Amino acid sequence: MAGRFLSNATNRIDAKGRVSVPAVFRSVLSQQGIQELYCLQDFIYPAINIGGPDLLDRFERRMAAEDPFALEANEMSLLLHGGGVYMRLDAEGRLPVTEFIRDFTGISSEVCFVGRSDHFQLWQPQAFHEAQAKAREMVRMRGVRQ
Repeated sequence: MAGRFLSNATNRIDAKGRVSVPAVFRSVLSQQGIQELYCLQDFIYPAINIGGPDLLDRFERRMAAEDPFALEANEMSLLLHGGGVYMRLDAEGRLPVTEFIRDFTGISSEVCFVGRSDHFQLWQPQAFHEAQAKAREMVRMRGVRQ
């Protein structure tokens, strides 16, 4: 189905600290009319989640259902707002690999783009392959079949 971020690809960071977003991911962004990207540090993995403003909206709707003075709402705000930034691709479809991204993920020279259906992630390639292998093993141990 079109409009989903699927698969993964690894691209090198250029001398100016930018990385080309895979064409298939740019196509999904275009189909969805997304120009401004919301980038959020993942809650579990050393990865950056990237999507349109609806990604932030989804989490904020969940927060709005909580008591705004509750610890859970405060923690969520700390992660969503304190661990998120807006970014834009340049005219050639490149994303700046900022300290915000590098510090959280450990990315240095290459970025692994990972589709997650309604958003995508940036990973350090080896960390992604290790996490995917661990997830595959956990699914296998639970007996889930394709």
